Amino acid sequence: MKISFNWLKQYINFDLSPEETGIYLTNCGLEVESIQKFESIKGGLQGIVIGEVLTCKEHPDSDHLHVTTVNIGNETPLNIVCGAPNIRAGLKVAVATVGTTLYAGDESFIIKKSKIRGAASEGMICSEKEMQLGEDQAGIMELDEQAIVGQPATKYFKIEEDYTFEIGLTPNRSDAISHIGVARDLFAALKQNRVPCSKIPLPFIGDFIPSIRKLPVSITIENKIACPRYTGICLEDVTIKESPDWLKNRLLSVGIRPINNVVDITQFVMCETGHPLHAFDSDKIEGRKVIIKSLPKDTIFKTLDDKELKLHEEDLMICNATQGMCIAGVYGGKDSGITETTKNVFLESAFFNPLSVRKTAKRHGLKTDAAFRFERGCDVNMTVYAIQRAAKLLVELADAVIASDLIDEYPTAIEPLVLPLSIDEVEKIAGKKIDKETISSILLNLGFENSSISEKKLSVTIPLNKHDVTRSIDLIEEVLRIYGYNNIETSNEIQYFQHSNPEPTLRKLQLSISDYLSSNGFYEMVNNSLSKGEYANSFDFINENEQVKLVNPLSSELNTMRQSLLPSGLEAIVHNLNNKNNNLKLFEFGKTYHLVNKEDTDVLKRFSEREKLSLFVTGKINEDNWLEQPKDLDFFFLKNFVENILFKSRVPFSKISYSENETMLFNSLSYFINEQSIAIVGEVNPTILKYFDIKKPVYYAEIEVSALFSGYLNAKTLYTPVSTTPSVKRDLALVVDKHVTYQQLESVATHFGSRHIKKVSLFDVYEGDKLPENKKQYALNFVMQHPDKTLTDEEINKIMSKLLSAFERECGAILR
Repeated sequence: MKISFNWLKQYINFDLSPEETGIYLTNCGLEVESIQKFESIKGGLQGIVIGEVLTCKEHPDSDHLHVTTVNIGNETPLNIVCGAPNIRAGLKVAVATVGTTLYAGDESFIIKKSKIRGAASEGMICSEKEMQLGEDQAGIMELDEQAIVGQPATKYFKIEEDYTFEIGLTPNRSDAISHIGVARDLFAALKQNRVPCSKIPLPFIGDFIPSIRKLPVSITIENKIACPRYTGICLEDVTIKESPDWLKNRLLSVGIRPINNVVDITQFVMCETGHPLHAFDSDKIEGRKVIIKSLPKDTIFKTLDDKELKLHEEDLMICNATQGMCIAGVYGGKDSGITETTKNVFLESAFFNPLSVRKTAKRHGLKTDAAFRFERGCDVNMTVYAIQRAAKLLVELADAVIASDLIDEYPTAIEPLVLPLSIDEVEKIAGKKIDKETISSILLNLGFENSSISEKKLSVTIPLNKHDVTRSIDLIEEVLRIYGYNNIETSNEIQYFQHSNPEPTLRKLQLSISDYLSSNGFYEMVNNSLSKGEYANSFDFINENEQVKLVNPLSSELNTMRQSLLPSGLEAIVHNLNNKNNNLKLFEFGKTYHLVNKEDTDVLKRFSEREKLSLFVTGKINEDNWLEQPKDLDFFFLKNFVENILFKSRVPFSKISYSENETMLFNSLSYFINEQSIAIVGEVNPTILKYFDIKKPVYYAEIEVSALFSGYLNAKTLYTPVSTTPSVKRDLALVVDKHVTYQQLESVATHFGSRHIKKVSLFDVYEGDKLPENKKQYALNFVMQHPDKTLTDEEINKIMSKLLSAFERECGAILR
């Protein structure tokens, strides 16, 4: 949002530079992102001075040039060669001295000392167009005889110099969406910091009595929820013309292009008060009726810029007796707007429901200054002042005559909220004692009426422009941002709280896992929960029937809630790869969203959220170095981290299932608890990578956080003394059918082996011509240990015999 420095000073009298003012604005919550210098004429006519032509002779070597001497207030007159036909002695002119930069659109040139056909020229006598003051370039600009020689052109032509603040306004601060609103905050901040300043009263409206009453218009509000208040007034004999310079400069300083005096006045009042207005050609209001209502679905409406829109049945419209004239609070219509032939005007000032305006603007993809303000919430009490201010300006600048009484339809007045404010609560939140008088003064300067209930409590009436203040904590925020967070000292006291029996929480588990992953080279990412609906058409692992679709999406790129963490993670990988970050280890804790029963009468039961942990790896484990060659990140690298996370969380998975080719992953492992999948790890399907234009393998894992937390909650830590007896290792080479997996062998060893078997591991797999067809060999290593004694050979052989018998019986294994 753009705010003019000079415009602000119309409401507060203070003596600070724009830079100093910007600091106070930022400190009170209106962050100044930049300060730009504004000049009503580009370059500000710097270097151009008023001069008087002393002599004018024809150039000896030209039939149209003249050699002149011009007095600009220096000791020695300037010699200037001029080709204008109206140049003559005694003329007061504007002279661009040597070194001056003149502008022509986006181009510029510098005046240099030169010789023109042998005659010295020490400057240039300017035309209107050369100074950007008009379009006349047939001759030089002739100035008034009373013009003072040597006076800077900036002063003579009253070029305005201003500074524009670009404020990063947050959506909740609708109260500061105008110059009056920003001035209110600035005044409160300056007073609190004891900067000399005084408030200038708002422009006086005076007695608002119509000159005549011959253009009545009736107003009917049919949709009182979407339009709680509507105010209108009629004016006649309006003269459509160019706005005066001061008005054009005000609009240009905040980035608004002047159009004509009527439109410019409505724009000016909107920027001043924060309340949008709309002007209709009242001769085009059929039936002399203004009706605020919705029109039937798919009604065609033509906008100001000749676009045809199909209306939604919830779009609020400003209609006449037969048709819609304007989309309320959003966009004007073609057939009712102000034109050069307009003579009579109906001026509108209304308060529209912010939700209604936002939905309509989003529905039709319309972004306007009016919608920007209405959808954030305007001040319902500003409607009358804003329309009276605009009407007075129309009388002054458009020769208008007020032709009707002010019509104000306000069926049910909106009552302000009253909140209690505890002084002790302010101290508790701030960490500093602030006296009641200071708090009361800050609130009064911000427009909050307040009175004392007791020594430690205030009763505060919330103004209707403060839509974000609904709780006592919001009032405390208002106080502190003006008091100044920088004025709250950091305490030197050290406070320590120790919980006697800290409870396990999901957050603690997440932090533990995050610390583990980040210490092993992973980077955490936070992706948008919004995703492309198009993914459901491209990937089978996204179920279109479970999609949670947004009613008013920001764009087609963000129109559904994500069902999987995979697409958003791959988008992050693409971004990194495009920026030459090729070796990636990433993880994310995030939610997926699913429509589970759209027929359920309980809206909350229609949807489900699932917390998941995703891991991505691609590229190399390490960068090139002198010690070792870089190794590829692969399936087994990621599998190790998945199983370590499950182990750290004490998740007792009961089964691991291998799948060769899934729609999302291939060569994947799934981990189960009681037939319920809790984790999956594998290589991302190449067809998915091709969609994202990723040309290298990506390995992905997804873990259900609920399973991790369940294991974490139910974990019991048991102390086992470190054994003092030696362990014993034995190997077995088993020939089995090709379909037999290592997992089956490990399961047999765990189930049928001795309790003294501490570890089973696979150290070799062989398939080749030395084995029978459809056979393969697993080489297994077993570690055995007794807690109290050293195992004898006889005991070891007995354990191994029992194992071998189990392998033969359960898996058809043969000892090789």
